[in-house]
Amino acid sequence: MRVAVAQPASNDDVAANLASIDRLAAQAAGEGAEVVLFPEYATYEKRRLDETFARAAQPLDGSVCADLASIARRHGITLVAGVVEASPAPERPFNTLAAFDPSGALIAAYRKIHLFDAQGQRESDFISPAPSAAPVTFDVGDLTFGLMTCYDLRFPELARALADAGAQVLAVGASWVPGELKTDQWLTLLAARAIDNAVFVAGSCQAPPISVGHSQILDPQGAVLSLLGGEPGVAVADLDPRRIAVTRRDFPIAQQRRLGAPGD
Repeated sequence: MRVAVAQPASNDDVAANLASIDRLAAQAAGEGAEVVLFPEYATYEKRRLDETFARAAQPLDGSVCADLASIARRHGITLVAGVVEASPAPERPFNTLAAFDPSGALIAAYRKIHLFDAQGQRESDFISPAPSAAPVTFDVGDLTFGLMTCYDLRFPELARALADAGAQVLAVGASWVPGELKTDQWLTLLAARAIDNAVFVAGSCQAPPISVGHSQILDPQGAVLSLLGGEPGVAVADLDPRRIAVTRRDFPIAQQRRLGAPGD
């Protein structure tokens, strides 16, 4: 299966962001991608978190998701993108990754568990954490995708829970805040989560200057299959689930675990 990571430069202009998503989705579909992953806050992004996120929030049946569904349907792809979802606390919406199949149906919604209270920012002041820590997955063809958002990448237990739930591809949508060593950390953590769990990892990040860019797709041994730099664009790679089977045969870590194994 061909999968793409899209790297936009989103801002606080929702209409412009949706137009960018449409263009990048068209490019990815033209390169044969069946699944296209967009980053965290793909439809609404600001340089700093503030109260305007609440004003931008919509329910998953609102106009923003309707437009995303239309894009998925128009290009015949499964599309995953970060949205600001209205929550029961109006002043603190959810940071959500929403997935739409080629018919435009919503097939998964993952609300970010670990909020970015770091580097002088407090996402939790303006965003509600997910009410459940249950892993969120969806299937496309022979592959199961598990959803993670940005800061979640620093918590290996979530990636492990997704792998235990059957995820073969970790789909990570991010707006990875720049800073000292931050690009290195983004790349290292994506590779680590692939190696830890013998899964593919697709990491989509916002382009600079708001984020570090460097969206990439990795195989179950952490090898980079496709990589973007700092410019907006699309990267594609073909994912063969047999590669997971070979890696897990050579490194049967799931059977060798002695801490945190399912059922402990």
